[in-house]
Amino acid sequence: MSTEGDRVTTLELFFDLAYVFAFIQVSMLMIEHHDATGILQGLAVLGLLWWSWTAYSWLANQARADEGLVRIAMIVATMAVFAVGLAVPEAYHDRDGGLFGPMVFVCAYLVARCTHGAVYFLAAVGDERARREVVLTVLASMLPSGILLTAGALLGSPAQVWCGSAAAAIEPAVAFATTRGLQGRINSAAHFAERHGLVVMLALGESITALGFGATIGPISLPILAGVILAVLIAVAMWWAYFARLARTAGLALARQRGRRRATTARDGYTYLHFPIIAGIVLAAVGVESAMVHIGQGDAFGLLGSGTLTGGVAGYLVSTALFASRVIGGWRWSRLCAPVILLAAVPLLATLSPLAVLSMVAGTMVAALLAEWLLTSDGLRQTWPTRQADECPRQRQRIGAGDIDEEPSVGVGDVHRRHRT
Repeated sequence: MSTEGDRVTTLELFFDLAYVFAFIQVSMLMIEHHDATGILQGLAVLGLLWWSWTAYSWLANQARADEGLVRIAMIVATMAVFAVGLAVPEAYHDRDGGLFGPMVFVCAYLVARCTHGAVYFLAAVGDERARREVVLTVLASMLPSGILLTAGALLGSPAQVWCGSAAAAIEPAVAFATTRGLQGRINSAAHFAERHGLVVMLALGESITALGFGATIGPISLPILAGVILAVLIAVAMWWAYFARLARTAGLALARQRGRRRATTARDGYTYLHFPIIAGIVLAAVGVESAMVHIGQGDAFGLLGSGTLTGGVAGYLVSTALFASRVIGGWRWSRLCAPVILLAAVPLLATLSPLAVLSMVAGTMVAALLAEWLLTSDGLRQTWPTRQADECPRQRQRIGAGDIDEEPSVGVGDVHRRHRT
């Protein structure tokens, strides 16, 4: 069983690599179709991937991922998720020859989900209440989505698009309804916060990969170099907005909570609000790659390209603001104002060149983060508004003749113990 202070294992990192590949495939699916339907298809697949990933993040927080049955489940799921990634290009349109792609996608996805449910059930041996919770939450969310995905694969387009979208929406809705009032738990706040931070980092890595694909289509040139600098600046701003400004404080806030309150905060702030964060990164990556492909042509970027890029960045900023509000407390108003400006400017941006759009998006993000830093800084020390003090107060416990001071470290939830005589 996992305990407070446990960290992410190497097997979990290996497991996440399959999702990196799947994220790249989702981006390629959106770029290949290059229309609103392709965006919807990609978001539906991304939603399914996310709910499967979160299921294993909760499982690994209950029991160590590199031991016993959970280790076997993680390995099986890694293979299944990689198969899902392979089938993403054929998830909606089967290619000639070979297996029926849509059903391969569905079957591989259900293998990953069923493996999780089975191991979660077995890991709860001796705890009948936990087993009832597993049956209620896992099966109630998985069965409807499995039926919809199977029906969509057999019916084909256009029904498949709506069946897939409904399946991606039903899973979190049913899981939310069935877990209300249940006694969930987060054994290690450090593990849970770090786990989600790492998947955000991997998604940002996918965006850098997409940038590289778009930049290497033609010979190197000044417009490509300028576009690469601006695109990397956007990725750095995304990293800064999450890791430099939120991740540590949110991890400390989660570590301070206990019991049901901690589990509810983890569910809302990490399981649910991190999906639009990941979706924003993927959409922005699609927009960046599209911009890089056309960077030297001088033509207008178009409504779809500018809308995808600005929509991804706007969704990311709003989602991180909501995440901060739910877990830490307070509002980051610059993260809410900048998306309004970006989305309102989409019709104008659609008439500009891809390089100009990248410049405006990067400039807006930098301005928003700079404004946030100025509003929440007194020069040297950040003073974030939190439900409690930002720096967790030391909790002194009397043990024998000595005191022990405990304070969370930078590593989101670790505890340093220092004996004083």
